[in-house]
Amino acid sequence: MGKEEYAVILDFLKHGYPYENKPLHKRNPIAQAIGETYLVLLELVPKEDVFLQPYQKVYIGDGKRDQIHHIVGKVPLSKLTQTARNELEFVLKDLIEKNSSKFLDFFNQAGPINMRRHYLELLPGIGKKHMLEILDARKEKRFESFFDLKQRVTSIPDPEKIIVKRILLELDGNEKYNLFVGL
Repeated sequence: MGKEEYAVILDFLKHGYPYENKPLHKRNPIAQAIGETYLVLLELVPKEDVFLQPYQKVYIGDGKRDQIHHIVGKVPLSKLTQTARNELEFVLKDLIEKNSSKFLDFFNQAGPINMRRHYLELLPGIGKKHMLEILDARKEKRFESFFDLKQRVTSIPDPEKIIVKRILLELDGNEKYNLFVGL
């Protein structure tokens, strides 16, 4: 996995975490964010006097950072604030729309894991029947959009919602295979 260049803010805690055992004036502000490319949950420390908003895109790469002082590290899904959890699905939907070709490539190129299982079956709501329909449809022609996928594989649940559910499962950390997080 490479390094994230940009992250999207999920929550900003001006006075740090409320459960910290420090006086209010000694706490560092904290932002919880998700990386734009690898979809990794991150804890960030903003520069002094910087106020961040949910959905705000911030640069966290190796160059000069205008708003972020440093990256504390990865943060598990279970440690997200309630606000960050509430915003996560909306931010994920937005990131999926903006990078739809990356996710469509998965539907266009996914292959078997082994003789009995296919990577497509790792998506919530996709069983053997849907998997076979997707494989048949993509033999004729690559999927060009989520709309195209829904039109040609009529019984499939909403592909964008399926991807969001899968990413949330991967962020939870209990999946054997990561299809989208960290890749």
